[in-house]
Amino acid sequence: MPLAYLVLRAVELDWATFEKLVWRGRNLRLLGNTAALTASVLLAGTLVAVPLAWLVTRTDLRGRRLITWLSTAPLAVPGYVMAYALLGLGGYQGLAAKLFGLSVPRPSGLVGAAAALTLYTFPYIFLNARSALLGLDVSLEESARSLGLGRWQVVLRVVLPQLRPALLAAWLVVGLYVLGDFGAVALMRFETFSLAIYTQYTSAFDRHNAALLSLMLMLLTSALVVLELRLLGKRRYARLGRGAARKPTPERLGPLTVPSYLFVGVTLAAALGLPLATLLSWIALVPPDLSQLAQVWQTFIGTAQLAIPTAALTTLLALPVAVAAVRANWFGGRLLERLVYLGYAVPPVALALALVMFSLRFAPWAYQSFGILVFAYVISFLALALGPLRSGLMQVNPRVEETARTLGRGRFRAFAQTVLPLLSRSLLASGALTLVAVMKELPMTYLLAPTGYRNLAVRVFGLTSEAMMAAAAPYALAIVLFSGLFVGLILAHEGKDT
Repeated sequence: MPLAYLVLRAVELDWATFEKLVWRGRNLRLLGNTAALTASVLLAGTLVAVPLAWLVTRTDLRGRRLITWLSTAPLAVPGYVMAYALLGLGGYQGLAAKLFGLSVPRPSGLVGAAAALTLYTFPYIFLNARSALLGLDVSLEESARSLGLGRWQVVLRVVLPQLRPALLAAWLVVGLYVLGDFGAVALMRFETFSLAIYTQYTSAFDRHNAALLSLMLMLLTSALVVLELRLLGKRRYARLGRGAARKPTPERLGPLTVPSYLFVGVTLAAALGLPLATLLSWIALVPPDLSQLAQVWQTFIGTAQLAIPTAALTTLLALPVAVAAVRANWFGGRLLERLVYLGYAVPPVALALALVMFSLRFAPWAYQSFGILVFAYVISFLALALGPLRSGLMQVNPRVEETARTLGRGRFRAFAQTVLPLLSRSLLASGALTLVAVMKELPMTYLLAPTGYRNLAVRVFGLTSEAMMAAAAPYALAIVLFSGLFVGLILAHEGKDT
């Protein structure tokens, strides 16, 4: 529906105007900026994440489990909070000037946006690369070495090709996020499609051009999805033959031990230490009074009151989709799953704009209501809730449900009594994942929320845009602490399973 409505609004333009808008120099510059930002984040994130994953899975580095936890923790720091931390560090009134008397230039433009988004998104690549390295059979590498290949030849010809599916999946998630990001690029004053769409809608009130820009951005996200499928291809990555895969023997770092610790320390200091130090320092320099803390608490409660029912609704809707995708014997189940992932591929700004224009034209009673905001959340985050449920269902033997049906249970009763209890962890994981996504979401809330409603993300963005760093710090810290609790629970669950 959002895609169809954007097309309808775009074709309302006459051909001459349409062609002029498409090929004007600003749009080509937006295309170049967006592509450059996406490529920069993917390249920088890979250069950080893959060596980090190799260190914690294949070497004798001490404290590997702690490093794994800390390397995943930046997921708790949203991109706009990371941008806030970088901006708060520099400037003549920045944190470095107040604490050390140093005037550090504030990052901005492509460099600032790429740095903020890289520090936030590299854990996605790290987790995928780590999982692939842990699942890689060491006998493949031993066979390659027995055939005369050196260490680096084994890495290039055996290990990296086996990481291909994991890296492509991570690149797709990160690329879609960067293409749709609004908060970090807006704070860094770097004009991309997302920021231009917001500007056209709020400042120029040019909804036709905003719809056209949204369609161009959706073409980029669709091209990214298609490219990922084409690059993945139909290669086989599973082990063939009998026997069990063996775990690799940790490699001794030797003289590389000190550089490895230095690499890990710099990475974690930038991705985790910098935002935490910035937030805590601003709070220490300008302590919030009781009225400010009360406002932060009220904003947190208001955010949670919307996020909790939205997460529950999204998880409830994802359950039948997961069942259809895993258990259905016809193509409709897979088609339904693909449509759900298409919703995730729609950039949040484009989705919000489409729903704004749709409600103004056909349902003015829904404009700036919680109903349409929750609807946008469900469309965007249904794919996040689907992942854990789909994985959980694939681990449940269908014969358990079939046995219950042979004993006289109906289809729904058999599912509820046999399969649903086995999905309890998956249901909790889906709900928690959606809950945190809603808590941190910015562009859809900014454009669709009722007048007067402000969640934590909107508070941080608004105050930071006005250079009120100290006032924004408590709100940003509330987001980090809540999201950090979620990340810690996920890693603790992983530790119990392993």
